[in-house]
Amino acid sequence: MAQLERLLKMAEDELTEYSTDARKMEKLRRKIGLSVSAAEQRQVKEALLATKQSSNMVTQIVEEQRQAAALPFWGIAGLGLLFGISLNQPICLLAAIVGTVLAFRIQKWGWQLQASRLLLQTLEDIEARIAQPNK
Repeated sequence: MAQLERLLKMAEDELTEYSTDARKMEKLRRKIGLSVSAAEQRQVKEALLATKQSSNMVTQIVEEQRQAAALPFWGIAGLGLLFGISLNQPICLLAAIVGTVLAFRIQKWGWQLQASRLLLQTLEDIEARIAQPNK
């Protein structure tokens, strides 16, 4: 679904800015309102809800605390680099590479999960505003 991917990229772009979640949702709501029809919004929301249903405890931890979840792997990378250089052990250098890749992927996964949560909250907010236009 190309529309979902495009909206997720827009949500990821909003995450890069330092502002409150309400401000991010407001800016994202404007972008979605201009570029996506109501029917497509419902389809995207249904797709996001379907992916949210399959979330487990690990997914929730990574979404809420992606940096803390990746921290042990950054530690493995640092220790592997330290021991690999000081003890001249190639296996430790391999551990450093693997730790770095895993830490990066966990943080990227958390970033994507956070963007999907922001997008879902924004779509729900749009529906709420349509249902109650007096606000």
